[in-house]
Amino acid sequence: MTLAHAGQSHATAFAAWQVANVPFGDALNVRKYPSGTSQKQAAYPNGTVLQMTGKSTGGINLLDIANQPHWNEKQKIRNRWCELWHDPAQNGHFVTGWVYGKYIVPFQG
Repeated sequence: MTLAHAGQSHATAFAAWQVANVPFGDALNVRKYPSGTSQKQAAYPNGTVLQMTGKSTGGINLLDIANQPHWNEKQKIRNRWCELWHDPAQNGHFVTGWVYGKYIVPFQG
């Protein structure tokens, strides 16, 4: 599934992935930069659908691997940070952030 967001003069596609495999009682932290020591912007529980921009550390684009088998998509980003577009304060102010690929899987809605 790909979500579209209309910008001022262009459209940007987003890949829908969801939070998975986070230990019980915990949540996936979203960081300002691709580092576990970076400022935490938000945290989302298992099952939350995320709007991924496609960018990841290591140069793999989630949009480019979108039609591969899900196990292959997950394997390719497992040890990479992946960028998302989200509204951490839930006030309509969307920003980019980063999540660790080990805890996201392709959305299978």
